[in-house]
Amino acid sequence: MAESEFQEGNYDDRGKVRQNLKKDLDELLEKMEELTVRVTWVVYDYMAIWTNPDLSNAMQHLEDVFLRCQEQMEKKGQEVPVE
Repeated sequence: MAESEFQEGNYDDRGKVRQNLKKDLDELLEKMEELTVRVTWVVYDYMAIWTNPDLSNAMQHLEDVFLRCQEQMEKKGQEVPVE
């Protein structure tokens, strides 16, 4: 009797271990997919800049304009009186 109880408990533990392993593997797979997408975009950006060096300057200009626009929007938002 004690032997069968031990075996049932052992089976439950293995089931939990399998569930935890599956959960961990799913999380790792998701992280790997995210990293793969990031690396793909980095390579894409690198190749775009490498084939067209002016693109880097254009992107920097767009970023600068965006930041200036964002500052102006924040200033305008602070000037608007709250009723």
